[in-house]
Amino acid sequence: MDLFEKISKNIGGPIGQHQKWSHGYFSFPKLEGEIASHMNFNGKEHVVWSLNNYLGLANHPEVREADAKAAADYGMAYPMGARMMSGNTIQHETLERDLATFVGMEDAFLLNYGYQGMVSIIDTLVDRNDVIVYDAESHACIIDGVRLHMGKRFVYQHNDIASFEKQLERATRLTEQSGGGILVITEGVFGMSGAQGKLKEIIELKSKYNFRLLIDDAHGFGTMGKTGAGTHEEQDCIEGVDVYFGTFAKSMAGIGAFVAANKDIVSFLRYNMRSQTFAKALPMPMVIGLQKRLELLKSQPQLREKLWQVATALQNGLKERGFDIGVTNTMVTPVFLKGELFEATSLTRDLRENYGIFCSIVVYPVIPKGLIILRLIPTATHTLEDVQRTLDAYSEVSEKLKAGFYKENSMVEA
Repeated sequence: MDLFEKISKNIGGPIGQHQKWSHGYFSFPKLEGEIASHMNFNGKEHVVWSLNNYLGLANHPEVREADAKAAADYGMAYPMGARMMSGNTIQHETLERDLATFVGMEDAFLLNYGYQGMVSIIDTLVDRNDVIVYDAESHACIIDGVRLHMGKRFVYQHNDIASFEKQLERATRLTEQSGGGILVITEGVFGMSGAQGKLKEIIELKSKYNFRLLIDDAHGFGTMGKTGAGTHEEQDCIEGVDVYFGTFAKSMAGIGAFVAANKDIVSFLRYNMRSQTFAKALPMPMVIGLQKRLELLKSQPQLREKLWQVATALQNGLKERGFDIGVTNTMVTPVFLKGELFEATSLTRDLRENYGIFCSIVVYPVIPKGLIILRLIPTATHTLEDVQRTLDAYSEVSEKLKAGFYKENSMVEA
């Protein structure tokens, strides 16, 4: 069969199969205006709950000023080349040291992208004799990194310590024969459910088993813990984490990521991560802008306090109105409803067109058939008025869903 003929018979894959009617509205929508809690969509103003601009730094005046000045001073091309060859600067190294100190590690290494970075970290840390043990609800970047692994990997049930220990036992038996090691991977904050990874319970098993722990704290960095250092600070177990990964795409409202560990491990990653060795360095305006973002993250705790004020009001309000928000113990707020795909899309269109509420919709095949998740991402830029408006809208569309309104009145265009 011709390669393109095969693709044309399955155009879009499991998610893209709906693109003819979903593209531009449910998938690849266009939000316009300043990045904020209120933006324009489809010609109307909406309260937006789908941006990971947790601390509101995207349009913070000091951030905008730092970004603009750095772009004027250096342009977008500087430095040219990969870090190892010609793209290293004092500013890159300074940011790495500051990040390492902030998250409680000895050293850190900047990464161009979060997704690509996690895939490459996993690929670099393990060889065919090693075993990976990872959480079943790990982010796609972890899953893809695990897929590259040529050795054994075992998955444990989400946040289930009994299941985790069972897989550790299997991994231990294998490594005793192969002479390899064990890498455990979990997330600090699971971005879909809002649950924290059980870092402390995992670390306690180090006294019984020999393994190293890598955590993906994309959502936790900047939002969790007394100082915002991350979920490992929140759970008071910084010393038990061996490799820490954070992204700049969320609380820092930028692009790129970093990995932090002891000096030997970071040095090994610095010289062996193919995604960085053969890629151009992070542009200088982003590096200088990230330095300003980190400074504000540390010096303005009121941003994190406002985020949590909004998140708490939103979650308490939803629970008081009888909504199922699962087990979230972070700012990520999923609302679980029962319904089919066409009901989910009709409900979401109703929220957008008639209530001015824009949030992310999650349906099959990401979650089981018959379930709907409307995921809300609170930020420091939202207000309590935004929360109240959203709660009222959710109550109304929930009643419509229960009454079968979206079965009889499809708002999805063919």
